[in-house]
Amino acid sequence: MKKYIISSFLLFIPVILFSQTTFKGMIMDKNNPKDNLGVADVTVHWLNTNVSAITNNKGWFTIDYKLEYKKLVVNYLGYKTDTLTIKNLDPIHHYITPEGNLDEVVIKSKRNAVQKSFLSTANMFTVNAEELLKAACCNLAESFETNPSIDVSFSDALTGTKQIQMLGLTSPYLSITQENIPSVRGAAQVFGLTFTPGTWVESIQITKGAGSVVNGYESISGQINAELVKPFSDNKFFVNAYGSLDGRFELNTHFNQKVSDKWSTGVYIHGNYRGEKFDKNNDNFLDSPLSDQINVMNRWQYVDAEKGWVSFINVRFLNDEKQTGEIDFNPSLDKGTTNAWGSEIDTKRFETSAKLGYVFPELPFQSVSLQFAYSNHQQDSYFGQKIYDIEHESIFSNIIFNSIIGDTRNKFKTGLSFTHDNYQELVNITDYDRKETSAGAFFEYAFDNLNDFSLTAGLRIDTHNLLGTFVTPRIHARYVPWENSVFRASAGRGKRSANIFAENQQLFASSRVINIDDVGGNIYGLNPEVAWNYGVSYMQRFNLFNKKGDVTFDFYQTDFSNQVVVDWENPQEISFYNLDGKSIANSFQVEVNYNIAPYFNFRTAYKYFDISTDYTSGNLQKPIQPKNRFFANLSYETPVKENNAHWKFDVTFNNIGEQRLPSNVNSLGYSDPYQLLNSQITKVFSDKFEVYVGAENLTNVQQKNPILGSDNPFGSNFDSTIVYSPIFGRALYTGLRFKIK
Repeated sequence: MKKYIISSFLLFIPVILFSQTTFKGMIMDKNNPKDNLGVADVTVHWLNTNVSAITNNKGWFTIDYKLEYKKLVVNYLGYKTDTLTIKNLDPIHHYITPEGNLDEVVIKSKRNAVQKSFLSTANMFTVNAEELLKAACCNLAESFETNPSIDVSFSDALTGTKQIQMLGLTSPYLSITQENIPSVRGAAQVFGLTFTPGTWVESIQITKGAGSVVNGYESISGQINAELVKPFSDNKFFVNAYGSLDGRFELNTHFNQKVSDKWSTGVYIHGNYRGEKFDKNNDNFLDSPLSDQINVMNRWQYVDAEKGWVSFINVRFLNDEKQTGEIDFNPSLDKGTTNAWGSEIDTKRFETSAKLGYVFPELPFQSVSLQFAYSNHQQDSYFGQKIYDIEHESIFSNIIFNSIIGDTRNKFKTGLSFTHDNYQELVNITDYDRKETSAGAFFEYAFDNLNDFSLTAGLRIDTHNLLGTFVTPRIHARYVPWENSVFRASAGRGKRSANIFAENQQLFASSRVINIDDVGGNIYGLNPEVAWNYGVSYMQRFNLFNKKGDVTFDFYQTDFSNQVVVDWENPQEISFYNLDGKSIANSFQVEVNYNIAPYFNFRTAYKYFDISTDYTSGNLQKPIQPKNRFFANLSYETPVKENNAHWKFDVTFNNIGEQRLPSNVNSLGYSDPYQLLNSQITKVFSDKFEVYVGAENLTNVQQKNPILGSDNPFGSNFDSTIVYSPIFGRALYTGLRFKIK
């Protein structure tokens, strides 16, 4: 009943809440890059009043206005305080001036590496490039090692692929996008995160809980959106070289060129290679796969700020080859035989996308944008004597119109979307081909009283050839009960088709028999997954010993009304069947951030998960999922000297609690807790050059016997899927970065 109440509530939310006029403007710094002159976190207020506002990440602010307000005060640390005379409601564009002159000390404001907004209605935070450089961030899957909200682990003992989880649920329940265009889905679900190099990422926006209806109906536990570097603002030339003692080598290069006043282009090339064999645990299997990848993207950017036009065009090609299995496996001789167990996973992916946006020059609050993307993902693979091939062709388009109702406190987004997916899937000798086509319309209303309350409520309706016609409601609310605090709540529904093989490819690296309980559904004989997500969050900023900090409490529950259950409990098979009963994921997190001293920051978090599902054998906790996790991160930078020379130090600690193991693994039923320690030191020599050294898993934790039945890989007990701790042990690495602005 509560689900229908929420749906009805969204349909009848009042959309006209006007009574006041607002004033809008932009605060800029001439020393900023030309494409990003705006200054964030500048305070503006009307003289002799308590009415104030803070600029957003682009330098824009909106503040309540009355006829008697004539003087606007602009204040920012390290800059002169300006008092402006306002004669009408035309938006202003004002440049602030640094205090002092070139012979005096200039105070610089450093943007936080992780930004938590007080103003965002959704529980969202941004991870910028500074944070991504704190770890061996070679691809998007490895970009969350210093972030407590995302859990990173290995999916199996053979492919070396890292998987992510949020709110205790794996990545298929997340909406993972690049610049708000779906990217990691379908056939790309397992390896897709490893196909985006870390140096290509400008920032990552992470939203917990129900996402926005603008981005589709599939997300259940949250959204991760990666913003890529822009040709207009990225370095003219950039190179990052990386090498580790586990035999992994990577090279990233960026070439950017301004073609005209409005056009810029960039070519981004990534390559990685691992050709050395390691078997530290002496089980006769490779600890990490042999791999070879080339990844090339060409990106075009068009900006006409005067007329309000902006556009991006991307073209990208990837070729990724992996080989894993027994040390002596030779594909030319042993493929398809029982001489030695081996696997090859070859992936080719082509994608292109375009975004076109127009902001009405006379109405800066009103815009229209068009998104289009096409991708072709082809994976040819075998695991021992099992074959898995998939080709996924996808088309996506979205048109969005943004405007206001009455004044800028009442905003809305509306639009249409279309998605088409063509799957050609082969599992051993069985074809699982299908086509999915959906069209949808959405409306999202946002109210912000510019003080202590904001609300975002959205509704979309989609018609799908296999899932039917359905409605997706989502709502977010924000309230400021007192100074430096914010309370948030959200609720929303998600629906998705489960790609049972593409999302669980580790099952092929075992002797398990595949069992699908066909109930007559349209996808593998199964019904689609449907879940509701509810969440609350409270954040409080504080000042302790004159140092700033914040503490955040989150609780989220995901309640599945239907789920495709992946059952590993029988050691001889893996079963897929629709939920008959309950499946609930509860997630609690408390996080503290504190600035111990100038340039010295501390972040810590504790997480508790209670994730249970009704299996055919009874209600059980999710396997290979720790109930308790503890995280801590320390980062320090020395004061910046001439030419930007300084040092950076970063240490991350994780305590992983015990994990329930499937019944065939351990008579005790649970793994032992373990601790991980990662560290990195960076020496910045100048604005152009820096080197870094680091270590992952300094505590040298290694799972004993991660591959069951490794002595007889073609026997009935072979299984590489029960992985609950690192396989490789301690890994040391080094690298360098060079750039020309």
